[in-house]
Amino acid sequence: MATTAAQFLQHLDTRRRPDLPETTAGTLRLDIRSDGCTEHWYLTIADQHVRVTRSADDADLVVSASREIFDQLANGQMHLAVALLRNELKVRGNLALLMMLRRIFPGPAGARHPRELGQAALARRETRS
Repeated sequence: MATTAAQFLQHLDTRRRPDLPETTAGTLRLDIRSDGCTEHWYLTIADQHVRVTRSADDADLVVSASREIFDQLANGQMHLAVALLRNELKVRGNLALLMMLRRIFPGPAGARHPRELGQAALARRETRS
């Protein structure tokens, strides 16, 4: 069963996230639109931790999109940059934090970091030599 954006955000772990730079700090508000209503989710990033609350307070970065788009992001079915280029989400504020949001949402199932692919190719080349 697919995870909704709300379920993903509710269960977002507060433990240390080494994929976030240590120096990154800021606030993000996600405005999830559905049926004429808007849900507000407030993320605070500091010291490689992400804290999630429900608030409509102003934030360093505000990202707004439909529930369907956020659900696809939460399931790794859509990349944040793709949604932005397709004009399926609106962004206002500190765009550097948008790249941190990209690291918080999961990637596609089975995806691997390019560095892992390069290391695997190098290892295969070395075993053939």
